Amino acid sequence: MVQVRPEIAYDCDVLVIGGGIVGLSTAYAITRAAPGTRVTVLEKEPGPARHQTGRNSGVIHSGIYYRPGSLKARFAVRGAAEMVKFCAEYGIAHAVTGKLIVATEREELPRLHALVQRGRENGIPVRELGIPQIQEYEPQVRGLAAIHVGTTGVCDFVGVARQLAHASGADIRYGAQVERIDRRPDLGVAVRTRAGEVVRARVLVNCAGLYCDEVARLTGDDPEMRIVPFRGEYYELARPDLVRGLVYPVPDPAFPFLGVHLTRGIDGGVHIGPNAVPALAREGYGWGVVRPREVAGTLAWPGSWQMARQHWRYGAGELRRSVSKRAFTTAVRRLLPAVTQDDLVPTSAGVRAQAVLRDGSLVDDFLIKEGPRTVHVLNAPSPAATASLPIGREVAKRALGMLGTA
Repeated sequence: MVQVRPEIAYDCDVLVIGGGIVGLSTAYAITRAAPGTRVTVLEKEPGPARHQTGRNSGVIHSGIYYRPGSLKARFAVRGAAEMVKFCAEYGIAHAVTGKLIVATEREELPRLHALVQRGRENGIPVRELGIPQIQEYEPQVRGLAAIHVGTTGVCDFVGVARQLAHASGADIRYGAQVERIDRRPDLGVAVRTRAGEVVRARVLVNCAGLYCDEVARLTGDDPEMRIVPFRGEYYELARPDLVRGLVYPVPDPAFPFLGVHLTRGIDGGVHIGPNAVPALAREGYGWGVVRPREVAGTLAWPGSWQMARQHWRYGAGELRRSVSKRAFTTAVRRLLPAVTQDDLVPTSAGVRAQAVLRDGSLVDDFLIKEGPRTVHVLNAPSPAATASLPIGREVAKRALGMLGTA
């Protein structure tokens, strides 16, 4: 058992677990808000942003999809503007490109119109397009109607994470996997890493992403959710000239996934995806990566079975597109009829850390909870990279508030 003893000095004031963009943004926000605060970040990988941050489509989301007043809506709208400013200030590759959201079926038109209203409620500039205007933006894209969202962009989120790490001034320790946590509400928190290192802090911040629920349980808190990992599989377009910018389908509001979309990145390449299939490991970036303990943990959570019963039809379609390139191509051709199977080149996948409640509900908003001397970030998938600067400030505010009473 790791112990905190009153006569032993703290190694830091705030200890952050997780060196993804949210953890590093939190460290950055703490040192900006309270200079002199000692912050340590523990990251199990040999460098920053190795998982959700570095394995997404690189899109700076506008915030159009999210319920007005929600954390996602407020933080994404604010975060998109701040992310562009941050990238410009530090010379990080980025571009404000705008994007099209395209309806290809008549039954999608009411949902498209609802997005227009939602965008306006969130203060986002939205332009409605007919078929001729779609062709002006994207000559190869086909649809019945579309909207253009001007504040969407792309950037190098890994570059952002590295800059946050540098600018924070925090003590960042890579290759430091957390093994045990001993929290004493009257004394503080002590964390032992797999290498046997012990770090003592007054306040702990849990930004462990794919493992945030496990870290929460190590502190003794019940997160009342479980992370169920969903793999997002991508292809790269062999003929990138078919797409000028960013093209999205109209999403199904019942799911927190945006559907297979086309993204021209900062490198000029075009990524297509992702789909969303259950992963057989929290870092299961391919079907061959299986971790029985993690699979068993997912299956033991009642919410996993409830979710499967509620959404099996949707899941079956995603699985089909995962195992069949022909089916994936068919989905893409709804937006881009000129694409062929030969145009799709497999590329690296990502895994979404999706929080699922006991009743099977997919947590739709960012989820931040507090325990004694602890702040847990329990649901921060997309658009968390976009919203990372506001999220970091929110988590920092809570941690500093605890520090003031410690």
